[in-house]
Amino acid sequence: MNNFIKNANWRYATKKFDATKKVSDADLQTLKEAIRLSASSYGLQPYQVILVENPELRAQLQPAAWGQAQIVDASHVLVFANYTNIGDAEIDAYLNNVAETRGLPLDALQGYGDFMKSKISSLSAEQKNIWTSKQTYIALGNLLNAAAELNIDVTPMEGFEPEKVNTILGLNERGLNASLIATIGYRHADDATQSYAKVRKSEQELFINL
Repeated sequence: MNNFIKNANWRYATKKFDATKKVSDADLQTLKEAIRLSASSYGLQPYQVILVENPELRAQLQPAAWGQAQIVDASHVLVFANYTNIGDAEIDAYLNNVAETRGLPLDALQGYGDFMKSKISSLSAEQKNIWTSKQTYIALGNLLNAAAELNIDVTPMEGFEPEKVNTILGLNERGLNASLIATIGYRHADDATQSYAKVRKSEQELFINL
């Protein structure tokens, strides 16, 4: 079996982490790099990822995440936070990065920049937030796959109250909104869900050939 498919079958949304096991600094760096290299619309990466290591903060986050134990038991907690008011400043920062990275004159990117600005500025505030939030899920996919390759467990979470998480982490002041949470670590031997058969639609049900 292809290793990627084998790893995809191995992973599951871990319900109980072994709080005594920690992800190594080297493996954590690999996961961070996988997130950093994720695809995003226009390449803008309109989000930031908050690594919550402070135990007191994690204890505060737990009630905002419906009391889920993974928040305090996992080795690490990542909060993917989308930009709430993306605009020209973020696009200009991206264009400067492109010019520096590729050794291009900034003027050569003006047409592309103007195109992006025209498309993004035409969106309502709600549409911008929906769009930037969607980008965080692409990054999550990279995290899930990279972690599975390292036999590291990840639990992606939408079950939390964003407003409370924003307040606890001071995200509003940064122009950010908690879009999703991912807890990473190692499954506990007592987590019964690890033995459950993976339930997915069949190939015939999922794919439509036209």
